[in-house]
Amino acid sequence: MQRWLMCTLTIGLMTAQSATAATTAELAATVKAVGKNGEGQPAAIAAAKQLSQGDAATLLPLLKSFDGASALATNWLLGAVESVADRAVKAGELPAKEIEAYVVDRTQHATARRVAYEWLLQVDPTAADRLIPGMLLDPSAEFRRDAVARKLAEAEKLIADKNVEAAVVAYRSALAGAVDDDQIKAIVKPLKEHGVDVDLQSHFGFLTSWKLIGPFDNTDTKGFDVAYPPERELKFTAKYSGKDEEVGWTEFATEDDYGVVNLAKALAPHKGAISYAATEYVSDKTRSVEMRLGTPNAWKLWVNGELIFARDEYHRGSQLDQYRVPVTLKAGRNVILLKVCQNEQMEEWAQDWKYQIRVCDAAGAAIPAAKTTARPTTSQR
Repeated sequence: MQRWLMCTLTIGLMTAQSATAATTAELAATVKAVGKNGEGQPAAIAAAKQLSQGDAATLLPLLKSFDGASALATNWLLGAVESVADRAVKAGELPAKEIEAYVVDRTQHATARRVAYEWLLQVDPTAADRLIPGMLLDPSAEFRRDAVARKLAEAEKLIADKNVEAAVVAYRSALAGAVDDDQIKAIVKPLKEHGVDVDLQSHFGFLTSWKLIGPFDNTDTKGFDVAYPPERELKFTAKYSGKDEEVGWTEFATEDDYGVVNLAKALAPHKGAISYAATEYVSDKTRSVEMRLGTPNAWKLWVNGELIFARDEYHRGSQLDQYRVPVTLKAGRNVILLKVCQNEQMEEWAQDWKYQIRVCDAAGAAIPAAKTTARPTTSQR
């Protein structure tokens, strides 16, 4: 009788947990179904409110529901996690062991993993020392930053102890995980001081070898929507009528550490002008990447003949990773075409005509090409 009762209670508990997970998954799906223009918002708000009222048993299913959520849905799911976790911590019911297993699972949603980690620290402050050192190559930029910071501190202590050889090893290890520019600079400086050169172009994943053509006319900024010949064909032996004279493709390789292609120097400091830049990226497999671009100019980006992104805006500044464009690369050759538009403003601050592009993962870690060349062999049009 006692064994029967125990089995019955166990089955009942398992059934209750399954029902809880299913309910959480259904509510999260309702939240994630909200449309870009607010379609389904009342139902999503109601579902988010119900999720926020869940008990500790709903926390893990809730964390696992983030994949595929839009920015808006993610914020609502995060609010629900905060409410549930706060009550669980106050009641001493946070499932720390399960949460830790979730945090170290790199296949889970990066933002949800980070939030789970912060709540784990509230009940187990030792988790940082246990988990962060193993996150140098984590898909989460935040976790990588924490791990790099620890390696940097280790290297700096070794320098203070006059153990230069071990410090260089630590700095190299930190660099392998570093994706943030400030940390990279903090690593590169002491490495150079101790005779170690760092290839920043490769570390960041910049595309540095290009074919350039221009200028084409952009008087009164009318050229942004004009499909000049490079948008219709990529024939690198061809010549076309340009803004003032006939133009053809030329090769250019930037030596800038941050992959900046200065069109004003590569072509000439034209105003009211458009240049096209083409290169090739060979991928070892079909994969999702981010193409991160910085430019103060208006621009359009094509990959394999498909317009991926466009921005008709001038001189709002330029910085590393200014634009993050998700792209799916095919296995093998991928042809990249960029249109960079300069307007006619004469102020000193409006003279920049440049760009930089790098290929990386969602954390910002470079994805090296299997092979690169600025000479696509066939037209992509």
